[in-house]
Amino acid sequence: MKPISARALLRGLWPHAPAGLTITAVVTDSREVVPGCLFVAIKGERVDGHDFAAAAFEGGAALVLAQRAIEGVPGDKLVIVPDVLDGMIRMGANYRTAFSPLILAITGSVGKTTTKEFAAAIFSAFGDTLKTEGNQNNEIGLPKTLFRLDETIRYAAIEMGMQGPGEIRKLTKAVRPDAAIITRIGYAHIEQLGSLENVLQAKLEVGEGLRFGSPLILNGDDPRLRKAVPPDGLPIFWAGIDNPENDVRADKIRKEAHGQVFEIVDRQFGRYETFIPALGHHNVGNALLAYTAATRLGLNAEQSAAALAAFQPAGCRLQTEESGGVTLIEDFYNAGPDSMRAALAVLADMEPEGRRVAVLGDMLELGAVSEEAHRALGEQAAKAGVELLVGVGERAMLTAAEAERRGLRVWHTTSNAEAARILQKEVRSGDAVLLKASRGMKFEEILQDFLAGR
Repeated sequence: MKPISARALLRGLWPHAPAGLTITAVVTDSREVVPGCLFVAIKGERVDGHDFAAAAFEGGAALVLAQRAIEGVPGDKLVIVPDVLDGMIRMGANYRTAFSPLILAITGSVGKTTTKEFAAAIFSAFGDTLKTEGNQNNEIGLPKTLFRLDETIRYAAIEMGMQGPGEIRKLTKAVRPDAAIITRIGYAHIEQLGSLENVLQAKLEVGEGLRFGSPLILNGDDPRLRKAVPPDGLPIFWAGIDNPENDVRADKIRKEAHGQVFEIVDRQFGRYETFIPALGHHNVGNALLAYTAATRLGLNAEQSAAALAAFQPAGCRLQTEESGGVTLIEDFYNAGPDSMRAALAVLADMEPEGRRVAVLGDMLELGAVSEEAHRALGEQAAKAGVELLVGVGERAMLTAAEAERRGLRVWHTTSNAEAARILQKEVRSGDAVLLKASRGMKFEEILQDFLAGR
């Protein structure tokens, strides 16, 4: 973060910011306090930052942003706001106004992190690029990403997540992007939002932060997005694999050892062959979305297509490794019906010497559709050519039962340690093994124990 005056950073939050005070950093962890920083007291599920605010002030914090008075923090050093998370967003918005990179916002139910990485790969071919790191896509992480802006940054790929309606609206108005992507509408957050229509409307909020005439790139293969009514004044560009009406589509897709080669067919700029070091047709679609956004922002089409080859997958998303003749496909950052289907499609597309093995865990936060989705997953595993399925978790019992009904060999357990022992017993050289579940299932434990026991 570049030092900024307290008045500029706290504009709209605190009219009493003293003249001449400079803020050197914004921190939410008292262990990261540095002299001259602003400490934000966030109340989380386990820890309340208000309990650490006095120590942060003693450690050198110039100001504290909080929701109530705090013993040990002088009143003239305390910025009290109704909601500190909204305060974080407002500070991020204020800081962002000091810089003018081209910013792309990416949201959607599935694929947004991978699409962000494709966009960052393209942007990096043209200049210094900022991107969302890890899971910093919410009302805490997104402002932290904005605080990393400086005058050297020419491009930014900013991911936006949400838990409910109105959140994307607030985030995008803080970012003020030059273009936006909606990757797909799916069942993520269906428990909080109640219906796919509500999910769609929440994701369309990204258009409310775009200036008139800014491009909005939508997945043209998604039937829900095709029926959507985006905000007026935004040119819409459709990108995807299957729909012939897409402005940008893929042709001649072929799998290679470490990725896929295909032709980008762009109605505006022509055809370009490209390579992406990523598996799965869905990743071709993600690459197309990033390419479309970059080119509609004015970047050279041929260079943008070539730059997709520099893509590097984010952690635990369809990464492959070999161990003792076994091909492991690791995708346990998150899971929902759409991403499960995509991961099984990757497994189905493989041609191992041995068997296709799927280790599938619970999909969380699906609400009323959970039972149906987990049963359908067992059917999808059978259609994908899976021969052995290991279901892990209470909900995965439904997946295992449906898979067994369709003729698969199955195991079921609620223990990650037991799942690893099953794999050590069952898996042999030549097999291809997919490990896929929601992040909360901690499937990295299964992988670590399985590899340690080989």
